Amino acid sequence: MRDATTGEILHHYDTRNEPGEHLLVRCRNRRATVCAPCSRLHAGDTFHLVRAGLIGGKNVPDDVREHPRLFVTLTAPSFGPVHRASTTGERCRPRRRAAHCAHERPTGCASVHNPADPLVGQPLCADCYDYVTHVLWHAHAGELWDRFARAVRRRLAVTAGLPQSHFSDRARLSFAKVAEYQKRAAVHVHAVVRLDGPAGPIDPPPVWGTAARLSAAVQAAARSVVVRTSYSPAVGEHGLRWGREIDVRPLRARPEDNELSDDAVAAYVAKYVTKGASETAAGADRRLSAWGDIDAVPASPHVRTLMRTCWRLGGLAEFKHLRLRSWAHALGFRGHVLTKSRAYSATYAALRAERAAHEGHDDAPGAVTDASWRYVGSGHTPGAALIAAGVADDLARNREHARSELRPAAEAGS
Repeated sequence: MRDATTGEILHHYDTRNEPGEHLLVRCRNRRATVCAPCSRLHAGDTFHLVRAGLIGGKNVPDDVREHPRLFVTLTAPSFGPVHRASTTGERCRPRRRAAHCAHERPTGCASVHNPADPLVGQPLCADCYDYVTHVLWHAHAGELWDRFARAVRRRLAVTAGLPQSHFSDRARLSFAKVAEYQKRAAVHVHAVVRLDGPAGPIDPPPVWGTAARLSAAVQAAARSVVVRTSYSPAVGEHGLRWGREIDVRPLRARPEDNELSDDAVAAYVAKYVTKGASETAAGADRRLSAWGDIDAVPASPHVRTLMRTCWRLGGLAEFKHLRLRSWAHALGFRGHVLTKSRAYSATYAALRAERAAHEGHDDAPGAVTDASWRYVGSGHTPGAALIAAGVADDLARNREHARSELRPAAEAGS
């Protein structure tokens, strides 16, 4: 930092004053299991991003809360029966008569599983479970959402008596969605869906754009859209849809309304996006580079089978475009955890820039900060260099000792 008038240096930063003489920078990883400080920042940014689209702020007008807004949950379909948890003492999958599947395994379970039971989410019969469809559904979940959003717009246009091509001239569909892994390792989607005028949140929705009409359009679209996979001689063709469990709830515009609160929704979304893979049955936190890496992943047999299915399908030419091997650590799901439409609210980049500007307000009056970095060198600090030299000396001494032990045995054998 220097004086803008005289040029006098007021403060000089040097990494020699930092612990270990290293400058720590943000890695921006959202997972708490990878980097707790960065995950907290990411959760805060996510909270404000989602909240701004609900109640205003961050260049979004406050009257956006008067727009029709829904909290929508879309689930994956069933790929086979799995063990279920209960907090009220309900049995997992009771059956009046004992029955077995084609693999001689019971089709029911009379146990009561608490949420922490490792059996929760595991298939009753892994051989009956449709792992191929599970993986392909994950790989096409993004396309399924795109078709869902287009179907909502189309449904709204039809009910308003508009040609579908004129919908964007009268209204805009805005959303922010988060993908969450269930215990069965299948993704479901939570989304804030909002109806604006054609200019976005600054524009009120048309008179026909009510919460009830938007809710009906969302439910109809979720039940109608389908994505068909490429035909494969190995696994055939699959039609992929949303699951039967569809939850659509309006968000309250005022505190006295008996609906979901804006802050509760924003906090829920922010909390989820920082979870690590080990907390969510989502696979691994990092990509896998080889088939053998799957066995080393600290996950359930069910999750590892999904990874192996990704690897096998990723080797087929007809599924090459899905890059399933690259996304085997995420069980084939290729989307970002949080995505939003362009007009929903602010962006992460804008929030980071605002925070950087706020943190820079401590500059002295009349001072200028010059951020000019110069490379000095790389390698160990003096203290670390001594430790590294000692470790290297110990390794060399151990190798020499091992060779001296093997030499008499080799001479005796010759």
